[in-house]
Amino acid sequence: MSLQDRVQTDIAAAMRSGDSLRRDVLRMVASAAYNVEKKQGRALSDDEFLAVLSREVKTRRESVDAFRAGGRQDLVAKEEAEIEIIGGYLPAALSEDEIAELVHEGITEIGAASPRDMGKVMSWLTPRTRGRADGKRVSELVVQALAAADLAAHDGGAH
Repeated sequence: MSLQDRVQTDIAAAMRSGDSLRRDVLRMVASAAYNVEKKQGRALSDDEFLAVLSREVKTRRESVDAFRAGGRQDLVAKEEAEIEIIGGYLPAALSEDEIAELVHEGITEIGAASPRDMGKVMSWLTPRTRGRADGKRVSELVVQALAAADLAAHDGGAH
């Protein structure tokens, strides 16, 4: 069963059990996926559907930050509950060490030596971290690693 089919099945189950929050959140996710499908003119692969889920979580995290800053704790709680529901469909998150290992692997694989190679490294990493790590955090680790590699290269490897 595809991820998208699982969401549809869970919408029906939420309707039967009277879980309106779960039903509504999953309907929003299904709707977002449908809009992407309509735009692309074809069905989404599981990876593409995963990207939709990740985007939905990211949007809600941004809302949590905004609501927290505005002192709207009631809305923070609702958004966090929605993140929890959507998160149940995402693969297990990568640990900081696992992300660092993938960054190192990507830099080695690409042969990246300076911050100018950032785009190539991120292109290699994105499919491997999608839905499993915050893209901003991955990007920060790549910048740090490339800066260290660039520094080592300019120091003649003395670093």
